[in-house]
Amino acid sequence: MKHLTILTGASRGMGLGLAEQLCTPDAVLLCISRATSPGLDQYATRRGARLTQWTADLGDPIPVATRLQAWLTAQNPGALSSATLINNAGMIGRMGPLDPADAQTLAMTLRVDLEAPMQLTAAFLSATRAWTLQRRILNISSGLGRRPIAGGAMYCAAKAGMDHFSRCVALDEAGQANGARVVSLAPGIIDTDMQADLRASDPGRFPGRDGFVQAKESGSLTSPAEAAKRVLVYLARADFGKETVADVRDA
Repeated sequence: MKHLTILTGASRGMGLGLAEQLCTPDAVLLCISRATSPGLDQYATRRGARLTQWTADLGDPIPVATRLQAWLTAQNPGALSSATLINNAGMIGRMGPLDPADAQTLAMTLRVDLEAPMQLTAAFLSATRAWTLQRRILNISSGLGRRPIAGGAMYCAAKAGMDHFSRCVALDEAGQANGARVVSLAPGIIDTDMQADLRASDPGRFPGRDGFVQAKESGSLTSPAEAAKRVLVYLARADFGKETVADVRDA
């Protein structure tokens, strides 16, 4: 019996850490990213995992969701013991007060960080509705979705939206005979390119920049591999889904 996992944003950072740690002999892993990783293919082969990689632009999520639904429909649930969707891909947008000059960036941030997870969740739930195995949806959120920060309207709003759509989907699934378990999980502060982008922001537009600089300088950032490990430990918990909106640091 195989464990099926769909993972977005698997080409770098914590997403790559998740992909590598999910490569086990009983894994069927579909990674959806802007670019594929030859190294990940080789790693999966060595580990005996069945890996498929798609290149896709989640700024245009409807075709990706349509393709995912068709792919899932073609799978054999009888050969699977579980099915999981991990919506990990994200972008920070531009830090600073909202500005008409940022219209395209604002639209793209909301599409990647909020619309894409919703579209993929809809496709996943629809395609697997009749499956009798355990289904889980893990949305990678952020502490910034739960506390406002000056200059962070794009990213904070998208992640707050992710938390709340997760709550709604969890309520919907609670009414199903074999409803999926849903969690929107903040993974902590991770040493990724996104953190580098925050530190590189204009302090005049983003007053909270210094806090991210201090976190880096004090050694408070978690490595992508360690963050991935903590997230997967949380995903495997027997009580996964008891709290829909959670923080890995509170586990």
